[in-house]
Amino acid sequence: MRPAAALGLLPAALWSVASVRAQEPPTFGTGIETIRVDVLVTEAGRPLQGLGPEDFEVRDDGVPQEVAFVSSEELPLNLILALDASASVAGEPLDQLRRAGRALLDRLEAPDRAALVTFSHQATVREPLTDDVSRVERALARVEPLGQTAAVDGCYAAVLLAEAEVGRDLVIVFSDGVDTSSWLTREQVVEAGRYADVVVYGVTLRGADRPELLRELSELSGGALLEVDSTRDLSGAFLRILEEFRHRYLLHYTPRGVSREGWHRLQVTVKDRRATVRARAGYVADR
Repeated sequence: MRPAAALGLLPAALWSVASVRAQEPPTFGTGIETIRVDVLVTEAGRPLQGLGPEDFEVRDDGVPQEVAFVSSEELPLNLILALDASASVAGEPLDQLRRAGRALLDRLEAPDRAALVTFSHQATVREPLTDDVSRVERALARVEPLGQTAAVDGCYAAVLLAEAEVGRDLVIVFSDGVDTSSWLTREQVVEAGRYADVVVYGVTLRGADRPELLRELSELSGGALLEVDSTRDLSGAFLRILEEFRHRYLLHYTPRGVSREGWHRLQVTVKDRRATVRARAGYVADR
């Protein structure tokens, strides 16, 4: 099911975003000629730099592919923050969350863009993607906690805001608990993530009821799920994610010897190195 298939279940707050994105098929949802894969390579826990096309092996549904191009340059970044604004973050946690958001936004450079989604009893797009980062900072300052937690709807809104055709999309989701009030199901959002060329990082509190969706989206997209001991650690976690993302590679290849439709499982490795590779689990090809 495409993301557009769940439009009828969305609350009004998400309808305008979903309508716009439904008119623009996701990168992996069309009959494309070139696949790009956002990849993090680490060795001994640190990003491994200086690799070229000849260093990677990509298997598309088990079939080896020829990597034509690898880029690690800093392309424009689309940063989408999806933040828990339920009653549980009232007080100091919200102050720390705002501080972390501002620290992250301060590290963006032109022509990077940013957006803000919050979720409490419903998901709200506070600010769509814009290159005027000050607008996102002001929207963050106006957030007031209220109600329960619609984390699933918030993740869906963030994925819909992704615009992979311009730059690289990074979604950072923070939630301190399980979902209690979403319209959509976890399965619908994971399916949307299969079509979106976006890297998702989840951040949650250690020992909290960890949202299962954050783990699934992170693994599917090639991101990671980070646990912090306290909301005081959010700034450091957010900045580590951004720094890590800046060191990722973009691999490009033209699929050969595989089907032109359906789900394609991806496997990316580095030749002759004991390196750890994180990449999206696959993509959806549509004839």
